[in-house]
Amino acid sequence: MKLLNYKEQGNGDPLILIHGLFGNLDNLGLLARQFENDYRVISVDLRNHGHSFQSDEHNYHALAADVIQLLEHLSISSAHLIGHSMGGKVAMAIADIKPSLLASLVVLDMAPIAYPERKHDAVFSGLQQLIESPPASRKEADTILARSIVEPGVRQFLSKSLYKNGEHLALRFNVSALFDNYSHIIGWDKITPFGGNVLFVKGQNSDYIIADYQQDIIAQFPNAKAHVVNGTGHWLHAEKPDTIYRVINRFIEKVALR
Repeated sequence: MKLLNYKEQGNGDPLILIHGLFGNLDNLGLLARQFENDYRVISVDLRNHGHSFQSDEHNYHALAADVIQLLEHLSISSAHLIGHSMGGKVAMAIADIKPSLLASLVVLDMAPIAYPERKHDAVFSGLQQLIESPPASRKEADTILARSIVEPGVRQFLSKSLYKNGEHLALRFNVSALFDNYSHIIGWDKITPFGGNVLFVKGQNSDYIIADYQQDIIAQFPNAKAHVVNGTGHWLHAEKPDTIYRVINRFIEKVALR
C-alpha cells in the first residue's frame, strides 16, 4: 500500500489541506499554522508531488482515492476538506466518491469544469529546460526558467520544489507524468450532485471561476456558497492569508452550528 506523504499538526476535528499543481504540502502552510490552534490539521503531498510516490497515472479518481486511503489509514471518518486549484478538484472528486467523509468542503479558486485552454505550456517548457540542463544554484534555475516564464512569482513558486541532488538541483514533482496527464488535470467528469456544505472562494482577479461556470457549480453542488476575495489572483491564500483564514473559519464554524 502506497500512502501519501503528509504532515500533521494541532488537535481537534480533522481538517485536510490539499495543494495545487506543481505544489506541495508547504504551500498551504500559513493556513495550517492558523488552523492548528483549533483543528487536527493534515497537509498532504499529492502523488507525483513533494515527497509522495510517483506514478504514470494521474487523474482525479486516482488522486481522490489516494487521499481517502490516507484518511482511512489515520482512522478519520469525517473531515473538513480544503483544496486549492487542482487540489480543489481532488477534494470535489472525494465528495463524489465518498460523500460521507466530508463535514464541509472549501474550494479555493477552482471550478468543477473541464477548462478549455492550456494555461501551463510555458511552465512545462521552463521545467523541461531545467531537466535538460540541471542548475547548480537557485539563481541559475531562475535564469533558466525566465526564458519561458515571465512572472517572477511563478518562478519563485516552482523553485520551492527544487532540492539538492548531487552537485545540481532537481525537481521533486514528476514533470513527465504531469505533462502526459495534463488533459486529465484541466479536465473534469461531472459528479453526482453533492448536497453537503460547500464554499467556493474566488480570487477577484482570477479567471478560474467566472459567471459562465455558475450553472455547472450549482448543478454539482446545489447548496454551494461563494465568496470573492478582493485584490487577489489565483494564489489568493498566499496573497491574503489572514482574509482567507477568516472566510474559511467563519464558514466551518457556521457548519458546526447546524
